[in-house]
Amino acid sequence: MKVIFLQDVPRVARAGEVKEVADGYARNFLIPQKLAVMANPATLNTLEAQIKKEASSQAQTEEEMTDLAQQLDGKEITLKAKVGAKEHLYGSITSADIAAELQNNGLVVDKRKIEIAEPIRQLGSHEVAIRLAKDAIPKVKVIVIEEETSQSDQ
Repeated sequence: MKVIFLQDVPRVARAGEVKEVADGYARNFLIPQKLAVMANPATLNTLEAQIKKEASSQAQTEEEMTDLAQQLDGKEITLKAKVGAKEHLYGSITSADIAAELQNNGLVVDKRKIEIAEPIRQLGSHEVAIRLAKDAIPKVKVIVIEEETSQSDQ
């Protein structure tokens, strides 16, 4: 029996694939568990339409990421932090801090896409890569400066 898989089934098929399986396996397991549906012309047309829709949305997403990458590439952001001896920071600058500062500048970036090997703990300028898509990896310059402390704090 030919079926269209709705979900991934380990070692059998991936979602969207059309495969020939045993009749009993399809009737007694795949279809009742809603892992697959019987392949007929109507379901095949629905599958093709869904694949086209996903491809167009994927292309649109890639285009948006490319535009965002062009806006981010070479951008400089400045973060202020409290500093101790030898220009070491109290705490650190993380990808969440960088994402928040980018959002303040009007650019929304998920903190998980920001690639820093370890949190920034030094004053100065640091290059940070942002992996938006497979081939869109802009670099942002993060400048960490000392936060001014008022005399009343001491």
